Amino acid sequence: MDQVELLGPADVNLTTVARFYRTHIVYRDGLLRFSGPRTEKAELQELFERLIARCRHGERITPELIESEVYRLREAEGRLTEGTKSLLEKPEPLPVDLSVIHTPRKAIVPKSANQRRYLGAISESNIVFGIGPAGTGKTYLAVAVAVSALISGRASRIILTRPAVEAGESLGYLPGTFKEKIDPYLRPLYDALFDMLPLERTQRLIEQEVIEVAPLAFMRGRTLSDAYIILDEAQNTTSTQMKMFLTRLGWNSKAIITGDITQIDLSHQYISGLVEAEKILAGIEGISIVHFDKTDVVRPPLVSRIIRAYEEGKENGLSPAQ
Repeated sequence: MDQVELLGPADVNLTTVARFYRTHIVYRDGLLRFSGPRTEKAELQELFERLIARCRHGERITPELIESEVYRLREAEGRLTEGTKSLLEKPEPLPVDLSVIHTPRKAIVPKSANQRRYLGAISESNIVFGIGPAGTGKTYLAVAVAVSALISGRASRIILTRPAVEAGESLGYLPGTFKEKIDPYLRPLYDALFDMLPLERTQRLIEQEVIEVAPLAFMRGRTLSDAYIILDEAQNTTSTQMKMFLTRLGWNSKAIITGDITQIDLSHQYISGLVEAEKILAGIEGISIVHFDKTDVVRPPLVSRIIRAYEEGKENGLSPAQ
């Protein structure tokens, strides 16, 4: 049996088990040792016997699988309490330091009130929408928080994704391998990573799939646990794609969705998934929506002036609204 498979990256599976028991669990020299109430010992032994059996059958042990096994055990014994149900329904949040984000290459400080609100929302909510113009730090801050969580062990992986909206050309007709075709769409996410992690370390983490950078289509059919999942350029998702992405969220995970609803590149037959989600999901517990404006732009002042000029042009009827 593979110890890493049973315990999970950074012992995340033991952390998941610990949410339901007062017993202190240690894995040493190939043995699991329990130190705690005797009343929990029999249930823990049966739980780990089930998990080890699944390991030996080649199954991947994940936090959500552990949650379901605890549920089955307690339901079968008639001990499914309201406390257990509450833990299953509402995982503990992953905290962040709101004043400064530490990454291996630099410390990052929020520069506006909305950026501080954004970091607070990420700390408190499982799903966060950051909506606003280019240059306001939506994606950059999200990647920074994710990198900080990964390095500190509060998350075991990072998933970075964005829709590959084609601009007049079909990906199938572009030269190169599939990776070479989609990399230009994902380049902004790579740039943010390289700004916070040394190049070699980033490449190694990507090779180990601890950090995954992939187009949105690759998210279908997956459940992503113990991860920070960032969807960039979300204004170019369709309604179906947005719903698919939001339902990928697993245990102990956060989803951060960023986009600018004034920069929608979808054809007119589609409704932007970001615009629709902003209306449908407002007010739902566990979901936060933070809006940025031109005062939050942290790029050179010229960028703020360009954004302001386009906004004024739209108000004066010089450009069509998306």
